[in-house]
Amino acid sequence: MAAVTPPARYDDLHAVFVNCTLKRSPEISNTHALMKRSIALLQSQGVSVDQIRLADHDVAEGVYPDMREHGWEFDEWVDLWPRIKEADILVLGTPIWLGEPSSVLRKFIERLYGMSGELADNGQYVYYGKVAGLVVTGNEDGVKHSAMSTLYSLQHIGYTIPPAADAGWIGEVGPGPSYLDEGSGGPQNDFTNRNTTFMTWNLLHLARMLKDAGGIPAFGNLPEQWTRGERWGFSANPEYR
Repeated sequence: MAAVTPPARYDDLHAVFVNCTLKRSPEISNTHALMKRSIALLQSQGVSVDQIRLADHDVAEGVYPDMREHGWEFDEWVDLWPRIKEADILVLGTPIWLGEPSSVLRKFIERLYGMSGELADNGQYVYYGKVAGLVVTGNEDGVKHSAMSTLYSLQHIGYTIPPAADAGWIGEVGPGPSYLDEGSGGPQNDFTNRNTTFMTWNLLHLARMLKDAGGIPAFGNLPEQWTRGERWGFSANPEYR
């Protein structure tokens, strides 16, 4: 098969992968193993990639930018936030527990939500113009359910979600081998590998489109202008015929 040339260059893009495993380093993370497939593809296109394992950091629970101002002694979110804010592409990774994403992922979403009122230089909410996706692993059902709730949360605070923005591997439902375990079939699974590839390229394409377009147009979505009375054509009393 002849080599296929991508439709654009992506070497000015920056991605951050946040692994929400419950395990601290250096313990092996099956979720990280699947995320590495997407990371390698991005890096092959020149994308710079930052990686965070959230459990390695003392991040407080809460929905404020700095929880030290709300009674917590430590909060490394303050140091992690600039790394999240900088990225054009965000990819989260989570294991499944009882059909749900990990508690670490939910904490991360809450901390993202705590920053969602921040504004970018053009007056839009800070996540506008950025794209996001999700990788899930486990040996029980729940990939689509986890993606449904997580990707909804990300788009609600401002991320743009491309088509097929999730990929996962769960193996046989019930107690059984994890992704990296010998004989699991995880790394060879064609369905998982296809979805991981599609997700990664769709993130690349959409991030490229948004960056080239200067992001989402800053019209009809500026909170400070709304507060000052601008309505961009919206009428509180539409006439019905």
